[in-house]
Amino acid sequence: MKLAVIGAAVLWGTAGTAGLLVTGVDPVSMAAARLVIGGLVLAAVTGPARLLRLPRGPLPARGRRLPARLGPLAAAAMAVAAYQLCFFAAVSRTGVAVGTVVAIGSGPVFTGLLSWLLDRVRPSRRWATATAVAIAGCAVLTGGGGEVRADGVTDGVTDGVLFALFGGLLYAFYAVTAARTISAGAPSDAVMGLMFGGAAVVMVPVLLWTGTGWLAEPRGLLTALYLGCATTALAYLLYGRGLRTTPVATAATLALAEPAVATLLGVVVLGERLGPVSVTGLLLLGASLVAVSLPERVSPSGRDRRAIGSSA
Repeated sequence: MKLAVIGAAVLWGTAGTAGLLVTGVDPVSMAAARLVIGGLVLAAVTGPARLLRLPRGPLPARGRRLPARLGPLAAAAMAVAAYQLCFFAAVSRTGVAVGTVVAIGSGPVFTGLLSWLLDRVRPSRRWATATAVAIAGCAVLTGGGGEVRADGVTDGVTDGVLFALFGGLLYAFYAVTAARTISAGAPSDAVMGLMFGGAAVVMVPVLLWTGTGWLAEPRGLLTALYLGCATTALAYLLYGRGLRTTPVATAATLALAEPAVATLLGVVVLGERLGPVSVTGLLLLGASLVAVSLPERVSPSGRDRRAIGSSA
């Protein structure tokens, strides 16, 4: 099911190019519309209410207790919405390059650490190495010529970087929460529907506050529908199904295919050119994703737990 995760990343990678079809729109408003539309569509087609009817006792098929669902998933829904706000707060303070690299790059690291902390699943050396290479590739790919600002400094670290790091932590939290709930036996579609449906409700006031006039134009409405239905609803439907069998830390690293897809679309659709540095970053990112995708050998030592990054 790693292909499902990669498919989700491909869809996420198309969001930037699609967003350029509409000019003069507040990016926060566009992100809010994307989440509101996508979350409501995802909730409508997945029926998250099914989670309320699942048994709270042991599940014979998995031999695990389903964790308390509403509390963690409600918090995860808030994290989905807060991630959007943290990301744009980071970008506005540090510039697109630094904000994107720190937010997206820190996500897999925080995900691996949370999985290790909560589930006692040790990261494998291959996963750690491949993730480090992927982050480096992402930094090289998106960092060329990027604007860097330091509007406010807190203990020597810009506020924007702190926002980006907190965004990466929020991403890790909702990804790990979804993965643990799915692993305990909850339907992946319903889990994603509940998380993103809740996030959509939270983001409605943000959308109204930032303005909805651009949605009255055909191009604006079509763009918002694509961003919501394809890059959010369908993408997270695939991502959730990938989490059924793919370790969440591995999925987070595979999701770094997003900037690679965005870069290639910029070349093919927008006529952008890649310099040698960007090509190097793209190759590093691609090699790391291949390394993470390949199954690892399971040691015959009789260990009960697999390392993060092992094949599912």
